[in-house]
Formats: sequence, structure tokens, C-alpha cells
Amino acid sequence: MSRDRTFSRRQALGLALGAAVCASCGVRSKPEVAGSSSPLPGAGQSPSPATPGADPAGRVTLPEGMLLGLSTSAYQVEGSVDADGRKPSIWDTFCRRPGAIDDGSSGAIACDHYRRWESDLDLISSLELTSYRFSIAWSRVLPDGSGTPNVKGLDFYRRLVDGLHARGISPMATLYHWDLPQALQDRGGWGERDSAGWFADYASLVFDRLDGVERWLTLNEPRVVVQNGYQHGVHAPGVSDDHTAGRVLHHLLLAHGRAVEAFRASGRPGVIGPCHVMTPCYPADGSAEAARATADEDLRLNRVYLDPLLRATYPADLVRIEAGLRRGIESALRNGDLPVIGTRSDFIGLNYYTPAVLDARGERQGYFPLTPIGWPIHPGGLYDSLIRLHRDYGMRVAVTETGLAGPADGPIDDQYRIDFFTSHLLAAQRAALDGVSIESFHGWSLLDNFEWAHGFTQRWGLVHVDFASQRRTPKPSARWLADVAAHHSVPPR
Repeated sequence: MSRDRTFSRRQALGLALGAAVCASCGVRSKPEVAGSSSPLPGAGQSPSPATPGADPAGRVTLPEGMLLGLSTSAYQVEGSVDADGRKPSIWDTFCRRPGAIDDGSSGAIACDHYRRWESDLDLISSLELTSYRFSIAWSRVLPDGSGTPNVKGLDFYRRLVDGLHARGISPMATLYHWDLPQALQDRGGWGERDSAGWFADYASLVFDRLDGVERWLTLNEPRVVVQNGYQHGVHAPGVSDDHTAGRVLHHLLLAHGRAVEAFRASGRPGVIGPCHVMTPCYPADGSAEAARATADEDLRLNRVYLDPLLRATYPADLVRIEAGLRRGIESALRNGDLPVIGTRSDFIGLNYYTPAVLDARGERQGYFPLTPIGWPIHPGGLYDSLIRLHRDYGMRVAVTETGLAGPADGPIDDQYRIDFFTSHLLAAQRAALDGVSIESFHGWSLLDNFEWAHGFTQRWGLVHVDFASQRRTPKPSARWLADVAAHHSVPPR
């Protein structure tokens, strides 16, 4: 987003932290409007005087057994796009399109993680984190998308995984974080049914060759691939066609299911699941029109992905999404697909950033304080999303991303990020007390990095990167997170 608004820490403390404790998160969802809460939490509410789980020193203990870590993705940090046999992905191609990236940059160098991985792992270790989520670049492992594996590419990820284990850090690997090999896009990409098979073959190869990973995510945020890459054309491959987007949606979900089948067939130890970005939707008022608009938005953002993945069925009210998207899904659907898509997952990765508040016209309304780049902050939305995945789908959850960005020229001092993570960790802790099994919690992101179509205009990292020198400087939020990890508890403010 490009809205320019000065971030107010006082706003964040008054609103976001009030919601974070979650005693004031509002009542549970209306039965007919999955994922929404009504009424919204009041803007003037304050945290409860006694936070559940706080010790006499005011530290709040995190859920027992919950790993704490940070996340990255291959194209955003690795660089070395021509090194050791890697061939272009759709993002390499998209970045060459005039005007596609806000600052005209690309991930060609990014954070140079491909060459600096050892010192980056030392950095993670210095923060006393117990988990690291990364993604595997398909075009580094299979440069043509299929066919002969690239030994040097596989060796890089072997070294990475071995390095994590040597430092006592548990790896979590994502098979696909948006960087489809360009060679497969030239064959039709995710719009082709064969893409599900291409992905399953790639997944099988990685399962077979990459020992030491026991936590797998199949696809990162298929919704963003569909909406940004195929409906709005603002992400790679830059398509704007609802019918194609619908076919892509179905093929992505089918690819997930086939990858899970391949994992089961491999006999490898470990767990596997999808990764969805959830946007909890709330009505702006008590009108029937706002409730219906909220239900429609929740269908479009959440249920059309969650129901096939976790219930092996598309929502019965699918007719209410965009006609072109629906027809695309229907044209791709074949008998037997849904049982494959719904193959049992061991857990689900939850990416959570921001909520949506809908008025009677279906337009988003401002209600919460904003991040420096204009995204609403509502820790209660993380709580609501965790509760929903537990209550409605019976899933164990890994929080695989949450965080906020500052501007490219902002100060390294990031107290606003500490406030954000404090409130969201408290929301997760409260959800665990209410019965949710939370496997891990990962902040986004380890490093300032290449932020897709925004290039280097946003900084999401807990570690500052000087992109000219590649020097890493931990921000105050990184030092704060190290304290949280060392004590497995959140300190008082």
C-alpha cells in the first residue's frame, strides 16, 4: 500500500495493545458469518490489569513447546540468480518488465544470502531462536522445472539444513514461495493441469534428497498468487484474467494435495501442511448488509482456500465469488480432485498481518491504528484466526509469518515493531490458553529484503541490511526477540 500516514506509537498502544490481551477481543463469530466478530472491540479499551500467564515479574510465559523463529523466502534473500546452474524464475522475468517494481530493482542480489548463509545462520543462533522458516527455489533445484536435478542447488540447501541443525535450530522448509521456474511458465504455468504433476515431482525430489527437514509447507499463500499474480497482474507472472486465475487457484490446491500424497508415499518422518494468509473479516456495523458483505469477503479471502484444503470441498456458496473466477475453478475441477486436495495435513501454516472491516457496500473501513505503510493493526485478528482454525477445522497451527514494515529510509530504532510483536505474541498465548495447539511462531522477517513489487522501498526485517555493503545490523526488535527466546516469555512493557 502507498498511503502515507505517520505512525503513532500512542495509537498502537491505545488500540492494538488493548486488543492484544484478547480479553477485549469482542464476542465470538456469528454462526452465519465465519471468521467475523461483532461488535468490533472498542477503540478506547485498555489491556486487562492481569494478563493470563504473567509471573510476579510481569513476564508472560509462552505456550510450552512452541518454537520461536523468523522467516525468509528464497527470491527475497538469496540473490545469486545466475549462480551454480540456477535458471530464471517468473520473478526474474517480471522484474525486467518496465514499471513492475516500484523502484526498478530485482532480487538479483537481494541480501546475498546464497553466499552469506553461514554468517546469517550465526546471526539466527545469536538470537537464541529455535526455528527458521526458509523456502527452496524450484529453479535452483530443477532449473528447467523438471528433468535433471541441479546437484549444486540441492547441495546449497543441504548445507543450509545441516548448518541449522549444527546450531540447534529446527528447519521449516517451504516448497513454493511464488518463484515458479520460467521454463514451466513458458509451458503454461499454473494455468495448466500438468502443473500439479510438475510440483509433485519436484516435491518428491526434494523429500528424497533433503535429509534433516521434518517440517514442510507446500505452498505459501496461494491466495496472493491467484489475486496478485493472475487477477490484478501486480505480481509475477503479471496476468489479469479472472478465468485463468480460477484455474490457477484449483491447480495450486491440487498441487498441494499431490505433494502431500508424495510425502506420505516417501515414508519420510515429519509433518506437512499448507500455508494460508488469513484475513479475518468484521462488519463495520450491525446491519444485515454489512454482515452479508463481510461473509462475501470472508468467502473470497479465506473459505474458498481453506474449505478445499481442510474439508475436501469448495464452499456451497461459491456462486457468490467473482463469476470469472468461479467459472475458472469449475472448468479445472475434475472428478476425484477434491479428495486429493483434502489429503490429510498435519498442521496449517498461518500468515497473519491485518484484518478487513466491511461496510454495507462491501468497502473497507478504517478502524484500527496503522503501520508505517498504512496496514491496520489488530492483534485480536490473530487470536480470532487461531481460534477459527482450531474450532472450525480442528487444525494444529504454526504461525509462519506476522510482522510489519517501516519505510526504506526509516531509523533502525524500531520500538513500533517491538510493540507489534509483543501484542501478537500475547494474542497467540491467549489462543493457546483457549485450546489452540500452536506449533511455532515466526516473525516476518529475519532480514530487510526484496519486497516483491515494492522492491527495496519497505523494510520488514528485525535485522537491518545495508544493501550496498550487505552489512547486517540487529535492530532493537532483534535484541528484544533474543530476550523473549532466552526466557520463553514476553517481558513487561
